[in-house]
Amino acid sequence: MLPRAATKVMLPLLLLAVAVIGFGYLRSSKPSQPQPRPSERSWVVETMEAQPARLAPSLTLYGEVEAPTLLQSAAPGAGIVSEVHVREGQQVRKDELLLLIDPRDFEPAVLQARADVLDLEAQTAEMELRSESDRRALAEERRMLELARNAVERATKLQQQNLGSDSTLEQAQQALGKQQLALTTRQLAVDSYTAKLNQLAARLARNRARLAQAELALQRSRVVAAFDGVISEVNVAAGNRVQAAQVLLSLYPRDDLEVRARLPGRYQNEIQAALSRGETLRAVATSQAARLPLVLRRLAGRADPSGIDAFFGIDAPTHPLLPGNLVELVLSRPAQERVIAVPLQTVYGNNRVFLLRDGRMHGVTVEAVGHLTSADGSEALLIRNDAIERGSQIIVTHLPNALDGLKVQLAELPAS
Repeated sequence: MLPRAATKVMLPLLLLAVAVIGFGYLRSSKPSQPQPRPSERSWVVETMEAQPARLAPSLTLYGEVEAPTLLQSAAPGAGIVSEVHVREGQQVRKDELLLLIDPRDFEPAVLQARADVLDLEAQTAEMELRSESDRRALAEERRMLELARNAVERATKLQQQNLGSDSTLEQAQQALGKQQLALTTRQLAVDSYTAKLNQLAARLARNRARLAQAELALQRSRVVAAFDGVISEVNVAAGNRVQAAQVLLSLYPRDDLEVRARLPGRYQNEIQAALSRGETLRAVATSQAARLPLVLRRLAGRADPSGIDAFFGIDAPTHPLLPGNLVELVLSRPAQERVIAVPLQTVYGNNRVFLLRDGRMHGVTVEAVGHLTSADGSEALLIRNDAIERGSQIIVTHLPNALDGLKVQLAELPAS
């Protein structure tokens, strides 16, 4: 027998050996498990079918309503306003009396100018009569001069024959000299008739012009509407003294308002070329929940680095717009060929979209042509790439980890 001390040492070692052998047997007899393989994740996306078409990009602008034919009535001269018949915002009809300046401030000028015209007309008539009389008198003066010459000749002959005195000859010579002077004076009067008549005609024309001006000022003291319109401003009241050219009131036609909007410079050549081709470019304005059709009439004659002003006519018989209203408008730019409208989230970096091919993403570089605004206010982006064929599946779901070759699958459509 083993000593008692050896038994105490060997027994634990034996038990440990049996445990190790048992653990090894259990491990070796355990059923084998298949090695797990990593699987590739597939992302769920939605797609749309590419349908290239001819579409017009839209451009959002902001403008102000203006009255290009605003009429400002001014006082024709100094006077007192006696009557005011309108108020701001009032609609008036053509030839309706709007305001009256006291006519007594203008009538004296008319009477004075008319009197001056009558005076010069009388002077002209008198000048014509005097000229006719001078012409007749000139003929008589010439006959009298011939008689005076004959008298001198007779007195000279008598003196040479010692039949006449020296005093008689001297008297005849003095009479001839006086007659020559009278003829010269009369001839001058006849010759100066045309110049004097022209002077009178010039003075008469000036006074007739002054009369017409005075009569026009009197007529304009009655301020009437030049057209059907709306009173935008009244600057005076009854009893006010006004000066010449002072603005009394303003009037604009309701059917001739425009919207002035700032067009960015990068679109100027495109829009100008379309107008030169005779194209009609339309827009829709939104103001106080009202949508109004507009049509682009023209571009301004001057631009600056920031852009150019565009003028839109309101293509509606009735509308709520007034000068000074601010409006948001969407302009339809010239149509583009073979463009595709896609949701905004479809495009990555403004120039890249992904197509679905064989269950994977395939990136394509595109040209962003512009935005397209629908009637309900929703926006889409117009892109173009001739390599995208009709019917191609464009991925519209925006993935933060989008890249070429990424595995994707179509989202299941809900049962109808």
